[in-house]
Order: sequence, then structure tokens, then C-alpha cells
Amino acid sequence: MDASTVVKYPLSTEKSIRLMEAENKLVFIVDNQATKTDVKKAIEELFKVKVVKVNTFVTPQGQKKAYVRLSPESPALDVATELGLM
Repeated sequence: MDASTVVKYPLSTEKSIRLMEAENKLVFIVDNQATKTDVKKAIEELFKVKVVKVNTFVTPQGQKKAYVRLSPESPALDVATELGLM
């Protein structure tokens, strides 16, 4: 899968911003067919950061959400600023 098709868009909700600040995590809506490995590779390729862990789940609306934990040397707030979320 291509990195730009795996990651659809980032989420900027109150919860996702709290996760950015407290746990160095970003939240994305991703392709329903994408695996955790696909998401990890896509995020690392698109944003040039190191991903520690990816958790995914499918919302009741049928969208797949990915919670992406970044390594301490790549702050989530920096990536969020780059994306225009902050």
C-alpha cells in the first residue's frame, strides 16, 4: 500500500490533543484495509519520525482510527504543528 493512501487525515479533537501533550500520540483516520505495520511505515515515511507503537480500531461509523505513539526524540506536538493542527 502507498503511504498517502494508508493515512487519510489526522484527527484534531480534544482527546487527540490531550494525547499529543500527555502521551506523545497522534490520531489518524486510516484506510480500513491497512494493517498496523502499513500504518507504522506510512507515518514514518510521511513525517520522518520514529513510531514506537500503533493501536487501531474501527469506529461505529465504519472508519478505522489509528493511535500512533511516537518515540521521545520526535515530539507529537512538532508533527501536529507541521500538519497545521496546533
